[in-house]
This record gives sequence, structure tokens and C-alpha cells, in this order.
Amino acid sequence: MRLVVARCSVVYEGRLDTSLPEATRLLLVKADGSISIHADGGAYKPLNWMNPPNVIRELDDRWVVTNPKGETLTIHLHEVHSDFSHELGEDPGLTKDGVEAHLQVLLAELPESIEPGLTLIRREYPTAVGPVDLLCRDANGQTVAVEIKRRGEIDGVEQLTRYIDCLHADTSLGAIRGIFVAQTIKPQARVLAESRGFGWCEVDYDELRGKKSDELRLF
Repeated sequence: MRLVVARCSVVYEGRLDTSLPEATRLLLVKADGSISIHADGGAYKPLNWMNPPNVIRELDDRWVVTNPKGETLTIHLHEVHSDFSHELGEDPGLTKDGVEAHLQVLLAELPESIEPGLTLIRREYPTAVGPVDLLCRDANGQTVAVEIKRRGEIDGVEQLTRYIDCLHADTSLGAIRGIFVAQTIKPQARVLAESRGFGWCEVDYDELRGKKSDELRLF
């Protein structure tokens, strides 16, 4: 993990060209190659970022970050106040609460509860930015990444976006779409999911448990 506090200006060229005027900000570079730019506000959300796979070129007065999708993030360094790196090691990952973890297990066994014809490829599919809850295949053979939350909020959609961006780098998966699943999904999260081309689905935890308990299994 590398933390750089610098007076900088930023230009992003990609799906939507944006810029940040000169100001003092935190630049956060992770071992997986992701880079994000933060202000002293806005909670955890960065002002701009690029997910891996990235190539970061450090020049005398700027960093140039590029990725295979043709996006470019140029960070002009006007004054560097501090530059600190530390090896954090492997993280064990987030432990989900009982309901959310069980919801993932139930939906892995009953993927058609999310969408008719959906079949499971793998639970906890690994990516550079963390495991995808469920990787599935739909009735048309397309790969589907499913993110599961107990309460569906904007941060869950952002998390699914990061997974989709990372999965696009694996050409063996073909075209990939996302579905955001929760017991309840806030209207803002629905709008954001739809704007990014994701599906969304609300599921009933108690109903899923009833479905599971009614099934007869032979071991």
C-alpha cells in the first residue's frame, strides 16, 4: 500500500472526460494496481479511480495510468508533501453476518430464484479486487456476476461495478453482465444499477429457507 499526499491536478480520459483542479489530495495505490484519489471529505468515496489491470508510469512531474480499455488517468504532481509505502500482507477478507452469508448459500443452491434459467458456475469467484459472490451462466450462455447484500445500497452497486471491470480482463468468460441482489434495494441503488446496465432482484430470505427445507436430498 502506497499513500502519497500531494498538491495535484488530475485529468481522466475515457468513457467520460473529467478533470480535477489543483488541490491537496491523497493518492492511494494498492498492491493489486488500483489507484484512487481522495479529498478530505466525501467519506470513503474517491474523487476518481482506476481499477486493475493498470499500468502506472511515474514521470518527473506526473503519473500516467492506463488500462486495456483505453482509459487514461494523468495525475500532475505540483508538490509532494509525503510519500509512504507499507506491506500489509494478505487480508483474510470480510466476514459476512449470518443472514448475508446464508443468503449466498441459499441462492447458490437456488440460482433460478434470481432469474429463470440461471445456473451456478462457482461461489466466491476470485478476482484481483475480491471474490464475486456468485458467478453464474444465464439461459443464453452469458456469464453473470451476482453481488448479494442483505440491504441493497449504492455501495453494493459500486462493488459489483469493480468486479465487472475486473472480470472483463478475463476474455475466457466472454461477455459479462451483473445482477445486484438483496432482500430490499433502495431506489437510488436501483437507478444506479440500471444506469450501469445491471439487473437487480429482491429476494425473500424466509421464502428461500422454506424452499430449501422442502427439498429432499440423498447423500
